[in-house]
Amino acid sequence: MDVRPAARVVCLDRDGRVLLLHWYDRIDDAEVWEPPGGRLEPGETPSRAARRELTEETGLPGSAVLDRHVEVDRDFRWLGTRFVKREVFFLARFDEERPEVDPGELTEEESAAWLGYVWAEELPAGVEPPELAKVVERLTRDPR
Repeated sequence: MDVRPAARVVCLDRDGRVLLLHWYDRIDDAEVWEPPGGRLEPGETPSRAARRELTEETGLPGSAVLDRHVEVDRDFRWLGTRFVKREVFFLARFDEERPEVDPGELTEEESAAWLGYVWAEELPAGVEPPELAKVVERLTRDPR
């Protein structure tokens, strides 16, 4: 079981679409849609990790990540490992419609699993975390 801390970014375009990255887990033969993000490096804060991961996985500017976050309990499988942890989800807003995503800094593992991305008006089946709609609502509603 893996409990490493992680941070994710809920990206919204000017029309409120949510950016979801599309991955294929070859071990569990499963497709997953999730917001950009990943584990914290040693000594890294969640907000710094969110900004770094956003840029690495999407090419979008980390400076778009706002100081708004919610914590989300996660329990999921990826590449044969069960992850049980609390992740910090940040909000990022973009003034454009569907900004172009360029995942130029994916790790070898990520490149092998990458299927693409979508700016979703409605969340697809297989979205992680399953309660992502509530996370988006909390991030856009809470005045923090």
